[in-house]
Amino acid sequence: MVHRSIRVTAAVATATVIALGPAVGTALAADPPASTSAVVNTVSQRAVPLRGVLNARDIGGYRTTDGRVVRTGLVYRTAALNKATDADLAALTARRVKVVDDLRTLPERLLAPDRVPVGAVDNVDDVLGQDPMSMFASTSNLAGTYRAMITAPGASQAFSNVLHNIIDTRDGAVLYHCSAGKDRTGWTSAVLLTVLGVDRQTVDYDYLLSNYYRNAQNGDAVNGVSLAELNAAFDQANRTYGSFDNYVHQGLKLTNGDIAALKAKMLS
Repeated sequence: MVHRSIRVTAAVATATVIALGPAVGTALAADPPASTSAVVNTVSQRAVPLRGVLNARDIGGYRTTDGRVVRTGLVYRTAALNKATDADLAALTARRVKVVDDLRTLPERLLAPDRVPVGAVDNVDDVLGQDPMSMFASTSNLAGTYRAMITAPGASQAFSNVLHNIIDTRDGAVLYHCSAGKDRTGWTSAVLLTVLGVDRQTVDYDYLLSNYYRNAQNGDAVNGVSLAELNAAFDQANRTYGSFDNYVHQGLKLTNGDIAALKAKMLS
């Protein structure tokens, strides 16, 4: 019982840290990461201008290795929606957000409950809640947390749920988020873009955009991201499953039909 109390306390404390970030409305960092030839949309075209929600952007506007382009207006990524203003919610409704996938743990959700656009389904897709010590480790070992996104019980199911929601949502858009919109959300985006056929360098670009949209300085693990963490997740997928493709099929349990349906919907 003592150990359980320590774990719960640690999870709550970590959730509090993760939920914190730069004040909404602070100026963006001076420069986004270096673009690649596969980047179609500019950072301003990609951004979703919300007053109370950080790191809000469209996942589309990238060219795949076979020359197609990821469609815009279908999938959005953000930080938590707990501080969304009424105007923000109206803006998301105007963008036809019909599904919200919340990747956060229970303590995070209790500390900062989402505000959801009218008519949108609010799904809980808790990535790390079954492994609370991985959340605690995030304060000192983010790479370990990224590895846990591959190995933690329930993590693969959570990511798989998001991808299936994207496939199944026929009339509207899907929005997924964690607390800061950079780590669990960042890995979700990396997985989605890689499955769609976007090259790794451009996947890295999309991941590092969190530093720009969150105004994070180099080395700021609370507000920003670094490629060391993303590399750790890709490496763990290879270690656990033998390849990223095996991770998608065996870990996330996406069939070839699922992948074809995802590409048919998301690529033009």
